Amino acid sequence: MSDSRRGSSYGSPNDGFFEIQYNENGVYLKVHPPIGKGKAVEVNDVISRLAQKKVIYDKEMVEFAVQKAVSAPVKIGEPQEELKLDATIDVNISHDKMKATMVIKPPDGGRMLTKDEMMEILKSNGVKYGINESTLENVSKYPVYNEVIIIAEGTPPTNGQNGRVEFHFDLNKERKPTVLEDGRVDFRELNLIESVRKGQVLCTLVPPLPGTPGRTVEDTEVPALDGKPAVLPKGKHVEITEDGQNLIAGIDGQVNLIDGKVSVFANYEVPADVDNSTGNISFVGNVIIRGNVLSGFTVEAGGNVEVMGVVEAAVIKADGDIILRRGMQGLGKGILKSGGDIIAKYIENSIIEAKGDIKAEAIMHSNVKCGNKLELSGKKGLLIGGKCKVGKEVSAKVIGSYLATHTDVEVGIDPQIKERYKEIRDEIHKIEEDLVKAEQAITILKKIEAAGKMTPEKQELMARSIRTKIYYSNRLNELKEELAITEQRLQKEADGKIRVFDHIYPGTKVSIGTSMMYVKEDLQYCTLYRDGSDIRVGPIDK
Repeated sequence: MSDSRRGSSYGSPNDGFFEIQYNENGVYLKVHPPIGKGKAVEVNDVISRLAQKKVIYDKEMVEFAVQKAVSAPVKIGEPQEELKLDATIDVNISHDKMKATMVIKPPDGGRMLTKDEMMEILKSNGVKYGINESTLENVSKYPVYNEVIIIAEGTPPTNGQNGRVEFHFDLNKERKPTVLEDGRVDFRELNLIESVRKGQVLCTLVPPLPGTPGRTVEDTEVPALDGKPAVLPKGKHVEITEDGQNLIAGIDGQVNLIDGKVSVFANYEVPADVDNSTGNISFVGNVIIRGNVLSGFTVEAGGNVEVMGVVEAAVIKADGDIILRRGMQGLGKGILKSGGDIIAKYIENSIIEAKGDIKAEAIMHSNVKCGNKLELSGKKGLLIGGKCKVGKEVSAKVIGSYLATHTDVEVGIDPQIKERYKEIRDEIHKIEEDLVKAEQAITILKKIEAAGKMTPEKQELMARSIRTKIYYSNRLNELKEELAITEQRLQKEADGKIRVFDHIYPGTKVSIGTSMMYVKEDLQYCTLYRDGSDIRVGPIDK
């Protein structure tokens, strides 16, 4: 009767191996030498094996047999019964307690474990839940030795669904002017105002749903996070009902959703022009101007601004939309800045910025920033000269002119996100410099402290420097997190397209994301889009 094992690597057929033979006159050790560059048997491997089999042996004879390795049996002990060992399993539970694995060690003269025996070993090692009994059944019949087997898995918790706000007014009111039969655009009938009455329900809270707890393989509960309740988006001139579930209008007026807050604004009406008789206008609600806004004057509103006449070289700022029923001749000084959309018949020689869309019949020689979509429609649909930075899409009939007027169109990245990205990087650079200064001050003060020359003033300076370092470190972490999120948004949003329904002329520079192209020939009825690092010209995409 013999028991053979390869050397410690057990990996190569060229490695040496040994046999333990149980004969009537004693126990013998037979050590086979390696072939070529194979690994020789080591004494520790043999002794470990003998200890496992509980063999009483002569250590000197074992060392002699291993040293000689001549494939001849060497007596190492008196006659004794071979100890037969059944298969064993090693159990391991993951750090998070959600998975258990096992490794089956092969039997040595004994037998394989039964399914029930393995189940008992698992339970004695703490594995009580999520055991894959089918796998146990299979490996008990068809053993897989010395391999890691996933044998149990816990049930992860399911977090609850957050509450939400249900709105009872139109959030996506289409601010699209009517195109008349002759191709002109009617900027007078936009149907933008949604009026509400005091006490009218504007939005309601939908409650959150609870989570479902999970279970570890050790059969302990893993708590789940319940959904978080939503918060009513309370803005100006609105009230929360006593039960805290509804938001209602506090006054009669126009409902607006601005920067995630629901507000109801009363209207302030200017019956004629904004001029020396009115002075500059600043109002928390909506401003309606029946006449013109003359050069040099400023109009600011917490809601929308609507102008029935013409805007000259004036400044109009609104948290909501800006609607110009006619248009704007800015003379290079006029400014429109909107937290929502800008809608105008025409805009010329002006600086305009909108978080949402910009819609007009013609924009000429202006500096434009648009967070979402720039749409030039109607009979003209012109975009000529100036520089446009648009978040998602430009749609126009004509871009540039046959005179090769320089027109710069950049689409695919929200200009506000891009500017914020630069601000974050600049602030990070400054804070890193200040942090180095704070750390240098702390180092110097620690040397003074070690020399026993610390005065009360220097102790106060040390405390202030440490507080400064902590503040800068925390702020730096916040900014780096924001930078990473902003970079992801820039990469995700670095796409867009330009749709041209008539001509795009030479002299136009087109940028989509990080790709750039100069238009060198007259292109008609086409869509410009990014393909990898290039800008392609394709058919019109409606």
